[in-house]
Amino acid sequence: MSNIIHVMLADDHELVRDGIKLLLESEKDIIVVDEASDGAEAIEKIELHPDVDILIVDIRMPKMTGIEVVAELKKRNNPVKTLVLSMHDSEEYVLKSVESGADGYLLKGSSKEEFLKALHAIIDGGKYFSGDVSSILVNNFNRTQAPSQQASKTIIDDIVITKREREILSELLAGKSNKEIAESLAISKRTAEVHRFNLMKKLDVKNLIELSNRATELGLN
Repeated sequence: MSNIIHVMLADDHELVRDGIKLLLESEKDIIVVDEASDGAEAIEKIELHPDVDILIVDIRMPKMTGIEVVAELKKRNNPVKTLVLSMHDSEEYVLKSVESGADGYLLKGSSKEEFLKALHAIIDGGKYFSGDVSSILVNNFNRTQAPSQQASKTIIDDIVITKREREILSELLAGKSNKEIAESLAISKRTAEVHRFNLMKKLDVKNLIELSNRATELGLN
């Protein structure tokens, strides 16, 4: 990938698209390649622009929602990264976005600094969920854990690592994808992704390279 980040915007409000475009293109390493005003158009234009690195998509649009767009792109095995934008921090929207395969979920009221942080984190191979959204994911993760998994934990430097997270870590360091991890551990892909997110949040890392280095520092690999 080149040093320039190629972005596509999908939002049914032109003023919103204009504002995001102005924000992004004030950065020298970002180019907005194209725009779409509904979900179906977003799918069509992504297929026409294989150079797009990340799609920034509104969650509520005509014809197809942002969640449906993300799910359809994953179904087509399109490699484009996806960042869902929303005014809503409801648990339903957040979990459905993660389940669809979104790489991030950001509230529209976020600052420019957080917007750019999210964009770069995703481009670097990580996931990004704004603060309130992260809490929803972590709470959902805690609710769905089996009691035996909750009881079996490793504590290193005040970082609590569960047995399942150790298993996820081992799979990640072996280079497996979320789908492969889910198959290996007999869990859903969404559960694997939430475990991965929670683990990387605990270890304060943004990508697999940092995760490997941090695991080595803590003696976890």
